[in-house]
Amino acid sequence: MKYFNIEEFDSPDEPGSGQYMDDDFLEMLDRARDFAGVPFVINSGYRTKAHNIKVNATKNSAHLDGFAADIRCNASRERMYIVGALLEAGFNRIGIGNGFIHVDNDPTKPEDVIWTYY
Repeated sequence: MKYFNIEEFDSPDEPGSGQYMDDDFLEMLDRARDFAGVPFVINSGYRTKAHNIKVNATKNSAHLDGFAADIRCNASRERMYIVGALLEAGFNRIGIGNGFIHVDNDPTKPEDVIWTYY
């Protein structure tokens, strides 16, 4: 990857777990980062079941299988660049939260959706 280190995707309770991220997901995310022209700070990548429960996430979270990441984002213009780049890279599952953007390519979930956490 050009823009990321695999450790950025580790679950906080399991060092080295970033290795469980899906390779296609990481390739798409790296391409999106290139398109965006702004840094992507990863808040959450792979999650263990225990960490997923701790953050009160859905039981079938795409993070559990390495198909998702949450990208830190606190500014409107940055949000526009990131979302546009994610779409350009081929992602079609995006969630907008307070201070972050969730992106995944979980093959078991509906496609072509953008949602909010508000």
